[in-house]
Amino acid sequence: MGDKLAGKVALITGGTNGIGKAAVERFMAEGASGVVFTGNNAEAGGAISAATGAEFIRHAVQDIPGWSAVKEVVKNKFGRLDIAFANAGTNAGDSNIEDVTPEAWQNLIDINLTGPMMTIKAAAELMRGNPEGPGGSIILNSSINGILALAGDVTYSTTKGAMRLLAKSSAVHLAKENTNIRVNTIHPGVIGTPLIEGAINGAPDPSAARSMLEGIAPMGRLGQMEEVVNLLIYLGSDDSRFMTGSELVIDGGSTAGLPGV
Repeated sequence: MGDKLAGKVALITGGTNGIGKAAVERFMAEGASGVVFTGNNAEAGGAISAATGAEFIRHAVQDIPGWSAVKEVVKNKFGRLDIAFANAGTNAGDSNIEDVTPEAWQNLIDINLTGPMMTIKAAAELMRGNPEGPGGSIILNSSINGILALAGDVTYSTTKGAMRLLAKSSAVHLAKENTNIRVNTIHPGVIGTPLIEGAINGAPDPSAARSMLEGIAPMGRLGQMEEVVNLLIYLGSDDSRFMTGSELVIDGGSTAGLPGV
C-alpha cells in the first residue's frame, strides 16, 4: 500500500481484533519490516499472522512475567523497536460506582492501566537499545471516555482517564532523558468495530441502536477503523517527531460541544 513505516518494527497489544487487527494489517502494508502483536485468541492470531506475515505471541497484557518473552521475541527476531501501540483493553464486568465489584474493578485496572504501563516500560527498554541510538513512538489507545465519563462504566472511564497522565508523565520523563522516545494518547469516539457492529445487530431494534450511536457525533456517523489507523500511522512515522505528551481526539466532534445545544 505504501512505505510510510518502511524499516520500522512495531509492537501491538490486543492485535487479534478490532482496531488492533486493523493496525497489524495496515502497518505491514505500509512497509514495516516487522510487526509483533499479542492477544489471547490464538486461533485469530494465527490466522492474522498467516495472512500478513506479522509475528503473533499469545500474551495477556496483565501477565507481568510474560512480558519478558515478548521483549525477547522483539529483540531476537528484529533487534529493534520503533513503534508500540498499547491497544488492549476491556470494559467487561464494569458497572456504576454503587454496583461495580472490587474484583471487576481490579481486573479492569490490571488490563486497562497496568497493561499500558507495562507496554511503555517494555517499549522504552527496547527503544533505548536501538542500534542507531534510542528513539521511537509509543501510542496508548485511550477513549473519549478518558475525557467524558460514563456513569455505567466507572472503572473503564477511570482507567481511560488515567492513561492520559500515564502517557504525559512518561513522555516528559523520556524527553528529559534525551531518549527521543515519544508517548502520546489517542481518544477515539464510537468506532465501527466488530464489537460495536455486533452490539448494534444484537439490539432489540438495530436501526434505533445505530441511530443512537451515530447521533453521538455531530458529524452524524460512526468512525471507521481505517480512520483511527491513519492517525496511528502518523504518530508512528517521523512526521510526528515533535509530538509527545499529546492527546489526539478522533471522535467526529463528540467531545467538542454540549450535546443537544
